Formats: sequence, C-alpha cells, structure tokens
Amino acid sequence: MDNEYYIKRCISLAKKSRLQNEIPVGAVLVYRNEVISEGHNLSISKNDPTAHAEINVLRDACKKKNNYRLNNSVLYVSLEPCIMCIGAICEARINKVIFGAFNTNEVNFYKKFNYVKKEYKLDHTPKFIGGILKEECSSIIKDFFKTKRG
Repeated sequence: MDNEYYIKRCISLAKKSRLQNEIPVGAVLVYRNEVISEGHNLSISKNDPTAHAEINVLRDACKKKNNYRLNNSVLYVSLEPCIMCIGAICEARINKVIFGAFNTNEVNFYKKFNYVKKEYKLDHTPKFIGGILKEECSSIIKDFFKTKRG
C-alpha cells in the first residue's frame, strides 16, 4: 500500500467525522503493513478537548498492543497534527507521520515542530511528511468551517 491509499482512508474517516458534526479529521495507524487502529475526531461528542483523531488512534493502538510505545509504526492523518498530538506521537515513539493538509503552510508546520523539538528536548522525533492529497484534505476542513460560519 502507498501513502495515498492510507490518506484516502483518512479522508473517508474525516467525512464520517463530519457527518457526526465533528471537525473532519481522520487518522490511521499502520504497523508492518497492517492497520492497527483508525479513527476520527470526537472532541465535540465526547466533550473532550483531547479526543483528536490522532489521540483516539494512539489510545486504541496502545490498548491493542498492550504497550504505551508504538515503535516502527506509521501514523497517517488527513490534517497536520497539533502541538498536543505531536507530543503524544513523540511519546508513543511513532517512526513516521504522513499527513494531507497543512494547517497554514509547510514552513509554519516545520517551524512549529522544530520549536517544540528544540525547546522541549524531545527524546524521539518521527519523520514528518506532509502534503499527500493536500487539496482534497484541505477542502474537507475548509468546507466544514464555511458551512459552520454560514
């Protein structure tokens, strides 16, 4: 499977999230070419600001693996991870994060990540690759907020 295949799964999960009136972000965790967990945002329905797609997937995968570390895993996400999610991803020892849309742009994402890495002296940092199917991923988020703001 290639990166686009998994990002398309994330897009499908993001659309499911949107149908539930959640901010449309989907995530898929892959370990040795096997999907271990997938999910989407649930912050609104759970009244939980930490129930982002990435966190939901990490929690589920850690339970399934009976381990708080997810070494040698790849996390796919339809939108770049926020700072909270970056911290959790680093703590889980995810090897690579591949995402679709940038929140603003590529430069800002890498500035944010490098700041967190430097200031908090992270023990582990994954490789980040962004911009996979970025137009499709971006349009889901933009359309959602356009509808919300009327």
